[in-house]
Amino acid sequence: MSGGLLLLVESNTTGTGRLFARRAAELGVVPVLLSTDPARYPYAAQDGLRTVVVDTSDESELRAAADALAAESPIAGVLTSSEYYVPAAAALAARLGLPGPSADAVRAVRDKARQRRILAAAGVGVPGFAVVERVEAAVSAAAATRLPVVVKPVQGSGSLGVRLCAGLDEVAGHARKLLAETTNERGVATPGRILVEEYLTGAEFSVEVFGTEAVVTVAKRVGPLPAFVEVGHDVPATLPADLERELRRTAVRAVTALGLGWGAAHVELRLDGPVAKIIEVNPRLAGGMIPELVRRACGVDLVRAQVLAALGRPADPERGRYGRASIRFLTADRDGSLAPDSSEATARARRVPGVVEAALYRAPGEPVGPATDFRGRLGHVIALADHPTGAADAAAQGVTALAEAVSYPAPERQEALT
Repeated sequence: MSGGLLLLVESNTTGTGRLFARRAAELGVVPVLLSTDPARYPYAAQDGLRTVVVDTSDESELRAAADALAAESPIAGVLTSSEYYVPAAAALAARLGLPGPSADAVRAVRDKARQRRILAAAGVGVPGFAVVERVEAAVSAAAATRLPVVVKPVQGSGSLGVRLCAGLDEVAGHARKLLAETTNERGVATPGRILVEEYLTGAEFSVEVFGTEAVVTVAKRVGPLPAFVEVGHDVPATLPADLERELRRTAVRAVTALGLGWGAAHVELRLDGPVAKIIEVNPRLAGGMIPELVRRACGVDLVRAQVLAALGRPADPERGRYGRASIRFLTADRDGSLAPDSSEATARARRVPGVVEAALYRAPGEPVGPATDFRGRLGHVIALADHPTGAADAAAQGVTALAEAVSYPAPERQEALT
């Protein structure tokens, strides 16, 4: 007999979205995907997931859909794996009297300007920043800060719209582009504000927090500037004990200051000398396959823990083992296409000792180009080992093999000058 329904408000298109539904089924509840366009998630049809078409940007429509489903079977929980819909899912859970984060807190966190102000007021380290609504104000803010600066939207995910600007002309051009956008890639209205921030050059990490516990620290690898595309993660990060404590302490302080503390939070930080500063706090599980790396390396299933929390069941993540896991994402360094027969490259990547998974996201012949955000990633390789460098080395070798799936046009020959 079913333990009720778990309502999933939209999903992420890659990574953990599919796993939420699978874990729910394993725990004896029926997952139901509420979506404006379920076809956006191919796994839903592939897995036979029940879907309900509803305008997920309208909280009253979501409530009506939930009420209709509740007439069939009890609603056991509400969740989302998409950052864009955390406030809507939290509000729906609260209305139904079900567990979830504070809707007011996640709304504040989703707005990076409000998040920055709350953290700064609480004494949690953040980069220097300015919130602006006009191009001229962005240029003035950049001129008052040491160049280069980071210019980015106050809402967003997956490095969308985040750019390092070396000069004031670049600041003006990127600010103009961001401020002209009225909706994001999900079609949701965007605020007419952007951030101009100090650029921190220290190493980047994330701390995966559950409740108010720092579960694991992740070393992050970022691709070529001026974009900030994440091209790899190593779990757990190999760090001196003092820096590990600093990162974990700062992450938990940030989560607490923001009024979170329920379920998962993905906290991104950079080191500024020996001091950890918050890049951003995300009131959700990490993307980029990090939960899968944590499960494989540490035996901690954060997806399952998040589903358990939504169902009101004990959800303390327990470490089952200690190993190392790394992921490397394939990106293109120039325009090209996926080779007509890319299966051999995938097979070669899987034959690298330590590699446990290799996948391509694009169809043969599909054009590719340099990544400017997460959508430009073409595939990934995951590797496991029992010592710090083994997994990272294997993942790097695997993604080198996978890169043979990308074809680039031959350089044009230039006639020698005589």
